[in-house]
Amino acid sequence: MVINMDHQLMIAFALCTLAGLSTGFGSLIAFFTDRTNTKMLSLGLGFSAGVMIYVSMMDLLPQARHQLVLGGEGVLADWMVLGGFLGGMLLIASIDKFVPEPVNPHELQLVGDLAGPAEEKGQEGLKRVGLFTALAIANHNFPEGMATFVSALQDPSIGVAIALAVAIHNIPEGMAVALLVFYATGSRKKAFLHSFLSGMAEPVGAVAGYLLLLPYLNYITFGIVFAVIAGIMVYISLDELLPAARKFGEHHLSIYGVIGGMMIMAVSLILL
Repeated sequence: MVINMDHQLMIAFALCTLAGLSTGFGSLIAFFTDRTNTKMLSLGLGFSAGVMIYVSMMDLLPQARHQLVLGGEGVLADWMVLGGFLGGMLLIASIDKFVPEPVNPHELQLVGDLAGPAEEKGQEGLKRVGLFTALAIANHNFPEGMATFVSALQDPSIGVAIALAVAIHNIPEGMAVALLVFYATGSRKKAFLHSFLSGMAEPVGAVAGYLLLLPYLNYITFGIVFAVIAGIMVYISLDELLPAARKFGEHHLSIYGVIGGMMIMAVSLILL
């Protein structure tokens, strides 16, 4: 497969970096607002889920099968797509399984909870919380960065869609990370720094994807990776984004966001 590497790599790395920066933006929202705007958050989470689900089902999975057929896997293509899809779900589920809920950045918190220094929260186990937070940051953002990078490398339009969805869901994640680190240190500066660095795990994942996968990129590799990415994004949407939106008591707004995300994604894929 011939790829214009200079142009494609610049786009892929730029998208990963922009998606990662939204995590730091989330921490700024946490520090400069008095409370979480639950309506906008529910709408945004629903929108992100709609984009992820639509792209996965209507573009990534068909693309995965198409790539595998081009690679000569006509008979096994459907089974390989199914295996990759389920494998992606198991991968992200395993990551969540080994990250304790109190320090899991996907367990969203309200900005109103970000109150009081660490002394008011108690000192017991705070260093351990900080350690687990760093682990959670790396575990959750690394595969997202790799997924965005590989998708953009094959098709920039798909990469833009995935980067947008990841960026939206990284904002509340950044708020959660900032909250956890603030509990552990009592320092808003350190909380912002850790949140910002958690976002930078996205381009680190892109670099890893470049180093690990680039020598092996072909039709079959792209097909399997697309199926895995689809599984990861559907799992994130169903397990994290939609339940989080419902948690804030704005169920209908989250559904409107899902519909809006799907509609915008459908139109953009047709036009692009």
